[in-house]
Amino acid sequence: MIFLKRFIFIFLFISLTACAKAYYSGMEKIGIPKRDIMVHRVEKARDTQEKTKEQFKSALEQFTAVTNFKGGDLEAIYKKLNNEYEASVDQADAVRSRIDDIESVSQALFDEWEQELEQYSSASLKRSSQQKLSQTKTHYKKLITAMNRAESKIKPVLAVFKDQVLYLKHNLNARAISALKGELSSVESDVSALIVAMEKSINEANAFINTMEK
Repeated sequence: MIFLKRFIFIFLFISLTACAKAYYSGMEKIGIPKRDIMVHRVEKARDTQEKTKEQFKSALEQFTAVTNFKGGDLEAIYKKLNNEYEASVDQADAVRSRIDDIESVSQALFDEWEQELEQYSSASLKRSSQQKLSQTKTHYKKLITAMNRAESKIKPVLAVFKDQVLYLKHNLNARAISALKGELSSVESDVSALIVAMEKSINEANAFINTMEK
């Protein structure tokens, strides 16, 4: 069974890699190099993170509203909170997908760049290109580290939100609201840390885009 799973994983990896190579090759044929694809994907990841940041702010607002519940339809309150949770899950998936896209094209770009360095006949131009590659890798490392760090803070927040949604679902009464209120400060702290990390990642994305466009 383990061997089969490994075989399937390797097969899928090879297939996806082949598809990616074909895609990049096709884009270059119509005048869109990997460098431009990379910048575009960083822009999309930045925009997705901005949207995700706002979504988690919205989810926190809804959670806070639940803890301030004074009376009314608890079922409706639960549905609103659950909708915010599900929207947050969707955004978390989108963030991970955007990061994967960036990592894919960056690897292809850097591999190609390294190989093409050997094609220079001019030693000075080769050194200049090598320096530019090193600088780009350095900027990229800062970017992808910030993005992955921000993404890693999403899961703990989602876990807390899921707990609150499930607890409210199973206990639609005043005691449930009281219990959730006791968790509010912890949730606020987690979301605040996530937002700070997201903002840093967004800033790194903007800085990276600026360096690539020079």
